[in-house]
Amino acid sequence: MNHEQSRSLYDRALSVLPGGVNSSVRAIRPYPFFIEKGDGGHVIDADGNKYLDFVMGYGPLLLGHDMPEEVQSAVQQRASEGPMYGAPTEVEVELAEFVARHVPSVEMIRFVNSGTEATVSAVRLARGYTGRDKIVVMESGYHGAQESTLVEGEGSETQPSSPGIPDSFAEHTITVPFNDEEAIHDVFDAHGEEIAAVLTEPILGNYGIVHPVEGYHETLRELTDDHGALLIFDEVITGFRVGGLQCAQGKFGVTPDITTFGKIVGGGFPVGAIGGRADIVKEFTPAGEVFQSGTFSGHPVTMAAGLETLRYAAKNDVYDHVNALGEQLRSGLTDIVADQAPEYTVAGTDSMFKILFTREGPDEMTDHCEAGCRQRASCSRHDHCPKRGADVMDGETERWERLFWPAMKEQGIFLTANQYESQFICDAHTAEDIEQALEAYKEAL
Repeated sequence: MNHEQSRSLYDRALSVLPGGVNSSVRAIRPYPFFIEKGDGGHVIDADGNKYLDFVMGYGPLLLGHDMPEEVQSAVQQRASEGPMYGAPTEVEVELAEFVARHVPSVEMIRFVNSGTEATVSAVRLARGYTGRDKIVVMESGYHGAQESTLVEGEGSETQPSSPGIPDSFAEHTITVPFNDEEAIHDVFDAHGEEIAAVLTEPILGNYGIVHPVEGYHETLRELTDDHGALLIFDEVITGFRVGGLQCAQGKFGVTPDITTFGKIVGGGFPVGAIGGRADIVKEFTPAGEVFQSGTFSGHPVTMAAGLETLRYAAKNDVYDHVNALGEQLRSGLTDIVADQAPEYTVAGTDSMFKILFTREGPDEMTDHCEAGCRQRASCSRHDHCPKRGADVMDGETERWERLFWPAMKEQGIFLTANQYESQFICDAHTAEDIEQALEAYKEAL
């Protein structure tokens, strides 16, 4: 493939953008290819190369790059009527009503402009509602670029994970390993009366794809109830992708107090949202005293795109289609891995998928998960598959980035740039696309 134009664009970008990019995950080595346009389930770069796209904007594009007529019409109408107003519009009420009808935890919702803004606001809301300061997060969980969760360390011995964050922020953040019930019990035994909330992704989505073990979320629900703390599900990635319109909380049957959203709820436009019990969400100003506000919040173009995307998904069996393709892809990857790299782990559910370059596997495959790790105790891989983010970090990250990713790119397959970020299927993908991807995996592995 020729990448002359992308290389030239990156050279220009380095002069005006830090690292040549506007989001660090786009800094692919030796340089990223620049996208010119999307085409259904594909993207075309500045040099005219076409790729089968499983990045999907890092998750927002449930329907793919071509908006269905209903969505496109709604977006164009809103844009033609004026960019924004600094006043409420009917469409934000309609989207709020749609979400509240379908997501178990949501009685009220506040729209914001990004997943990071949603989690920042959710943490502030939890602290304001409970009158407590400490937040419990999962080691290797990701909740956006916010000071309260950009921490590292174990338990209450944490420190900021980035320069520019005062140590005092980390003092109020406690970390526990995902799926470690003993650790979360110990934290509540020691700090239960100080904890405002436990903040977790239902499925770790930024450190590979790591499923909860059976009963883990139920344990979080019971402990927060017993100690007067709140349970916050970060569904920025899983929201309206895992579990369909009920989101991951509906799939797992655990209802949090607060849920954060992003990505799909905005139909591919910048968005975030904080939903939950009415008595909690009403603490936001102006109804309550927890300050939250934003010039672009509830932007009419974004609200229209999100509403029509979800309506289209509900009316056109989108989830049946993308989930079936996800099953087809993960099943095929499981067979390939068993034959070519049995130490690797196939992960994912619904329309999410990933091969994790783990280093160990069982001697034989008996009663194994056939289409993505489910953390089943009876599975022969159970002792080897990742249970927390650190298990993924111990994998062959350099092999994934330096050898595997470029090999897939050269075959016209666009994957997320490291073994940590999730990959996604969209409604525009076809069974033939999945077979093409499987052939590429066979060659690259």
